[in-house]
Amino acid sequence: MSKAFEEISAGLDDAVKHARGQSSKVVVHEPEPIDVKAIRQKTGMSQQRFCATFGISLGTLRHWEQGLRAPRGPARVLLKVVDNDPQAVIRVVGG
Repeated sequence: MSKAFEEISAGLDDAVKHARGQSSKVVVHEPEPIDVKAIRQKTGMSQQRFCATFGISLGTLRHWEQGLRAPRGPARVLLKVVDNDPQAVIRVVGG
């Protein structure tokens, strides 16, 4: 067998072990939780204003704040930047 096949096979074996709860070499990367409500409150904005400023739907923001869903991808990055320096982001987006 080729080296590539052996590596793929070993990876699949690890994935199956992990799925069954058995010991494996699988590394799970979980993003740290993000407190969307605290970030919004840091800006001093209402939910409606926060959504209008950053282009987020009100329903989505409410789901995030209630813990029903979690921001992912670009939304998560935006929220982390807003958390770090809300006034700079607000100046840039013209809020």
